Amino acid sequence: MSFRQTIRRLTLFILLGLSGIHTCLASNDAEIALHALDYIGIDYPEAVKNGQIISPEEYAEQIEFAQQVTRILNEQSQPELAELAGELSRAIDSRLTADTIRDLTQQISEGIIGRFNIVTAPRKTPDIELGQKLYSEQCVSCHGVSGMGDGPQARQLEPLPTNFHDQARAAERTVFGLYSTITQGVDGTGMAAYSHLSAHQRWSLAFYVSQFAFSDSQRAQGQTLWSDSKRLEGLGSMAELTRLSPRAAQALGAEQLIQLAWLRSNPAAINAGSRSPLTVAATQLQASKDAYDNKQPQLAYQLALSAYLDGFELAESSLRAVDVALVKDIESNMLNYRAAIKADKGPVTVTALHNKIQELLTTASNTLSTKKLSGRAAFVSAMVILLREGLEAILILAALSSVLIKSGRRDALLYLHIGWISALILGAVTWYIASHVVTISGASREMTEGITALLATAVLLYVGFWLHGKTHAVRWQQYVRDRIQKALHGGALWVLAGIAFLAVYREIFETILFYQALYQQVEAGGNQLLTSGIVTAAFILLAMTWIILRTSLRLPLRLFFQVNSAIMLILAFTFAGHGIAALQEAGVIPVSLLPLPEFSLLGIYPTWQTLLIQTALLILFAAYFLYERHTRAQLKDSHQT
Repeated sequence: MSFRQTIRRLTLFILLGLSGIHTCLASNDAEIALHALDYIGIDYPEAVKNGQIISPEEYAEQIEFAQQVTRILNEQSQPELAELAGELSRAIDSRLTADTIRDLTQQISEGIIGRFNIVTAPRKTPDIELGQKLYSEQCVSCHGVSGMGDGPQARQLEPLPTNFHDQARAAERTVFGLYSTITQGVDGTGMAAYSHLSAHQRWSLAFYVSQFAFSDSQRAQGQTLWSDSKRLEGLGSMAELTRLSPRAAQALGAEQLIQLAWLRSNPAAINAGSRSPLTVAATQLQASKDAYDNKQPQLAYQLALSAYLDGFELAESSLRAVDVALVKDIESNMLNYRAAIKADKGPVTVTALHNKIQELLTTASNTLSTKKLSGRAAFVSAMVILLREGLEAILILAALSSVLIKSGRRDALLYLHIGWISALILGAVTWYIASHVVTISGASREMTEGITALLATAVLLYVGFWLHGKTHAVRWQQYVRDRIQKALHGGALWVLAGIAFLAVYREIFETILFYQALYQQVEAGGNQLLTSGIVTAAFILLAMTWIILRTSLRLPLRLFFQVNSAIMLILAFTFAGHGIAALQEAGVIPVSLLPLPEFSLLGIYPTWQTLLIQTALLILFAAYFLYERHTRAQLKDSHQT
């Protein structure tokens, strides 16, 4: 393979890793499986009653959809979920009760949502008036003005359009299920996919249609109860609202059912008192323990991941500003908890860790509530975050700039600038998307950070070894004379751009996430000081860049390359640890704990996986240096002779 081909493949791999194409494809299949499971859970009673098939056509579809779910889960390498799907197929074959089928579909759905990080709530609050307008334009002809399934075209359709007032079916229907149906349609029926509508339009339509399951009286009672600020179990967030069916709400209590009736017609109310990240963490952690107690270890593990990624991590930067020790304690215990579930340590160990973390989360919540981030603390936090995240990128950029300048190739600096400027532009786009378009899930954040860190490790190793190989003056002069002009043309220049891009974008991505959480925790009037902290850090980084460049350019040639080589290899060692740790937090790589301290500044974490890759890098460094030493000895002998 030529050097240019290698660079092209590396570039493609970087783009695939950053865009998450594979994850998106997997999530799309997972959403199809969820849609099929929703259909099975709702329509099974129409196919089987008292163990007898009452509709052969519906029954055949139930079997087909269950097989489709099994196939998708097998293709996505989800053996535990695929086994549950197989159990669902066998239950349908045996014509078991609707409750049994419903419980199985819910178990599989929860597992899919957790494993594939499916977003089950709208990014933007649904607009009921918009939903009503869309219903009048798109749905009345089939479903009728009031949703009775009696529109003017209804009689021409087989099967007939859904009657949204059918209480038996409405009791099983969630808003997320309606959204999935609107998005994907239903094969073999008149229900087409409305993918031409935006996500906001589809969510608005789904919420409007979901109201038909309730009466005006129920909505009025729910409004009164909600006005009394009695937020009940199962209705703590938009995601819970979209996934709670009337039957499940009724099982929680009559008050939950009438609150559900009100919130489906007024979804904006759910965000008025949305839960803090620490509350999300505590809720998901409890759900994780419940799943473990119910012999569902995979679901328990995914919920434990969600407790960290979608809960605690969003409050981490704010808590770190007031109590660093507490942050480390929570992170350590959450890691131990996930490892205990993965290794099936038993209910005693899992329960003890669960209780310990819940106590720590309560302490964290009290700490943040009594120590709201002051303007001064916001200034310091914003400054420290940017300095910490920016220093690594600056060291890499400064080292590469110095190499090019010392090599007499200032013209190649253009490619370096293309790399870091591109990262800044993509960072701005990432910020906009994360703030206004989609929610970046916890696992996606960690996946992006992990993949980028490992790619950066590979490139830094290449550059570090290249620099070290030039520390011998004779070899450097020979390299300049024979190869520098060739190596710094074409594809090699894009390697520089790639290094600059990776170095800067990884830090920008992480900084965006920290600042999003930080802005939410600052006391009134503190945002101006927070912004001042960012600006101050930016000026400090510019000054540091100037000092590093000036200092390195004055170093003797051999010492210059030795210093830059050491910087590159140390950063490669650090990035490798950070990358593995991020993928462990995303649940991609298993966690095997060791009784050792943590040095996150150098990417050293107390797990076998991180230490193994870093040990391998140290062995690689040693082998390379021994090889270089031997080569230089031979070169010296040849010159003497």
